[in-house]
Amino acid sequence: MSSTERRGIGRPSRCRGFSLVEVIMFIVIISVAVGGVMLMFAQTTRASADPLIRKQALAIAESLLEEVRLMPFTFCDPDDPAVSTAGAPAACGTPEVVGPEAGETRYAALTPFDNVNDYNGFAMAGGILDITGTAIAGLGAYSATIGVGGIIFGGIPVADAQLITVTVTGPNTITVVLNGIRTRHAPNL
Repeated sequence: MSSTERRGIGRPSRCRGFSLVEVIMFIVIISVAVGGVMLMFAQTTRASADPLIRKQALAIAESLLEEVRLMPFTFCDPDDPAVSTAGAPAACGTPEVVGPEAGETRYAALTPFDNVNDYNGFAMAGGILDITGTAIAGLGAYSATIGVGGIIFGGIPVADAQLITVTVTGPNTITVVLNGIRTRHAPNL
């Protein structure tokens, strides 16, 4: 063996680098993969606000539903002297009707809503207000509506049960609808 053969001169080398085509293909594949991951992160970030909005809308709906369910459900308007004794609307001087009586509003200090029926058709648009009519900070993008109507419930006649439907709409048109039932008991509370 000659001295040049021993030193490796003239023999093909086993060490190879990457060709330019291989490097460009690697860059393209990694770019596509990173772009896909970034798109997923962008969608996740955009959707991450939805649970917060939905939870806030649910809290508003629960609060309004509880407010309505805590109201009296009587045959007479609660301002009527016969409210605690009347067993039917005929025994009232002022029978309770669906919707608020003249002058009653949710926010009035002297003539507030005083019966479940008063909330039928009630709406808050352009923000949620507390019972005094004061805007609640951070809830300006939400709106709410309330519907009240008779329902036959578990054998209870329609005159003695009310279905309360609260609908709250938040940003991104996220809507939460809650239903509750208020029954008349003892017989006129």
